[in-house]
Amino acid sequence: MAKTSRDAKRAQTAERIRAAARQQFGANGYEGTTIRSIAAAAGIDPSLVMQHFGSKAALFATAVQLPAVSDSGSERAAADHLLDVLGIRFDALPAETAALVRSMLTVPEATDTMRGYLDERVENLARSLDGDDARLRALMTVSGILGITITQHFLRLSAFEGASRDDLLRAARGWVESLTTEAGPPSPETDAC
Repeated sequence: MAKTSRDAKRAQTAERIRAAARQQFGANGYEGTTIRSIAAAAGIDPSLVMQHFGSKAALFATAVQLPAVSDSGSERAAADHLLDVLGIRFDALPAETAALVRSMLTVPEATDTMRGYLDERVENLARSLDGDDARLRALMTVSGILGITITQHFLRLSAFEGASRDDLLRAARGWVESLTTEAGPPSPETDAC
């Protein structure tokens, strides 16, 4: 019984460290976060952070893991799912997402994590779409959602000011549906552009 209690306490401490790391990395980025700041946020000694995770890089890799999303199943389900994702992105970002996006261009571990996650999202979405260009439409959709995340939460474009979540979702609906529906051949006007 004592071993289980010790294991449970160790697991709780590790989760407290991960939660504090997500918050710190999200707020300060990789470079601006220290083992000491994570330990202080978790209310523990810095040596425990190292004991549990070994290094700042290893803790970062663990803290910023994004959850997997299940397959959508159909174009309609894909569009609905993407609108749900956008709804979440229009709200405050989870700490692990903020940390990962903030660090993805400067920290190799973040770059690798984000690339792997987004590649998986593209492939998952492409499987739920019809047409020869399903993978390209999935790529454009995933890239667009990343762009929205960056412009709203990090660049804070002024166009987002005063726009409600419902207004943003209403505006996004046509875009998402156009990207998740198989396109016909391009019109002559489109070729001229």
